[in-house]
Amino acid sequence: MGPKATEDEIPRAGGRKGLSLRAVLPNAITAAALCSGLTGIRFAISEQWSLAIFAVIIAGVLDGMDGRIARLLNAQSRFGAEMDSLADSLSFGMAPALILYLWSLEQLSRLGWFAALAFAICCALRLARFNAQIDTDDQPHKSAGFLTGVPAPVGAGLAFLPFYLWMATGLEWFRNPILMGVWLTLIAFLMISNIATLSWTSIRPRRSVRLEMIALVGIFFAALLAEPWWALVAICVLYLALMPYGLWKYGRIRRQRDSRVSG
Repeated sequence: MGPKATEDEIPRAGGRKGLSLRAVLPNAITAAALCSGLTGIRFAISEQWSLAIFAVIIAGVLDGMDGRIARLLNAQSRFGAEMDSLADSLSFGMAPALILYLWSLEQLSRLGWFAALAFAICCALRLARFNAQIDTDDQPHKSAGFLTGVPAPVGAGLAFLPFYLWMATGLEWFRNPILMGVWLTLIAFLMISNIATLSWTSIRPRRSVRLEMIALVGIFFAALLAEPWWALVAICVLYLALMPYGLWKYGRIRRQRDSRVSG
């Protein structure tokens, strides 16, 4: 929720600092995202798998809102940034790991637990790296409008891909613990990798196709209501398909920068 700015951390009596009223809303949304993610674990314990997954997805939606609202209200702060990372670690690291362990990986006992641990740890490491670089000016990916590695909420969404396919097709093969363990480990690696991934700021459709983009977004939301699991599969496949494009685009920007420097 925000880096260097500390406008909402105002002095109080006795030299203490507290949050201003405008900072309450974004931090309350972060708390709601945390509660939603952890509630997903409760649903998983009672084997209400669909509710468990949707609880984490709702946490992802709320996580996408809090930072934007903080910037809109000019309420960014170090407190908000730290709370956001802690909430993300629990909602998109620990919660998906436990949900997928209970859904599939439990059949592998120790190896399944190690795969779940790897995902949760890699999510925490990614967020720790992000916090450590908050005040660093030299960030090549960020300055070009890209992210480093797969973001934690996206990683959680991708980790659930076998579950989406299981719900959409009814095939028990997608619940195979070996498949799930390999997939979870791969997503964990992508989260802590140094590859450049697309962010919203790097996606800029041409003016000539923006009306078509609006129409596609409307159709997509209709698909989410009619066929939610297939729609979620489509999101995952699209994101994975765009990763090579992101690498190519970042490479081109980097070459252009190098040529300007050398020229």
